[in-house]
This record gives sequence, C-alpha cells and structure tokens, in this order.
Amino acid sequence: MIILSFDFGTKNIGVAIGQNITYTAHALNCIQVKKGIPDWKKINTLITCWMPKLIVVGYPLNMDGSKQNFTKKTITFVKLLKKRFLIDVELHDERLTTIESKSILYMQGGYKKLKKNYIDSLAAALILESWFQNNKKIKL
Repeated sequence: MIILSFDFGTKNIGVAIGQNITYTAHALNCIQVKKGIPDWKKINTLITCWMPKLIVVGYPLNMDGSKQNFTKKTITFVKLLKKRFLIDVELHDERLTTIESKSILYMQGGYKKLKKNYIDSLAAALILESWFQNNKKIKL
C-alpha cells in the first residue's frame, strides 16, 4: 500500500512517499505555500499520480506533548485534505524530525545540503517511517 506524508509548513510542505512492504519512505520535492495557501494543484497531482490509500501528516507538538500555536494550522490543513480528496488522513508526532533531518543532511554534504526544501521533505520521510514503526502490526 502506498502512503503519502506531509510535513506541513507556512512556506513549504515537505513531501514523502512510502509503502508498507519494506516500511520505508523517500523524500519528494517540497510544495510551496504562498500567502498561507498550499499549492493544491501540486497536491492533486501527487495524489493522482501515486494514488495513496492513506496520508500521514506531521503533528506539531511541544516537547512536553502539549499543543503549540502551529498545531491548529496543521489540523486545518488535514481537514482540507480530507474534504478535497476523500482520503484517510492521520496525524503523527513530528517532534525532533526537523532537527534529525538537518543532522542527516549535514552529515551527507555539509552546509550545502541544508536547504529548506531538502530539510522539509526529509522530515516528511522521517515522519512516515516513524508512523510505519508504530503501525507495523496493523493490517493496512
């Protein structure tokens, strides 16, 4: 089963694709957000192309597990995804994925690799792989 993952942001949305055979995810190109509005055409193209059975979106929480100001924007994005595409969408804890993403990219290529679009999409892949680890026993 193909699963799409988003790391929602107000300037970029990181995107990754994965499947439940090897429980791996791969970063794709970011989607730009302009004036607070995601590029719904590109999201539609991704969904049409990959035909995912599920979308996983990073759930922004503070380190203590409490919600942050950005959590509400992410929930709004999730509601719009569900309404527009009629696909199941799940939220998954994204704490520390951006930091881990930056660390991985830095180890791969130093500061040259630390570009926002790489960071966000790798974070989306990390979110999805974490989701796979927590859901391996669930029949998808």
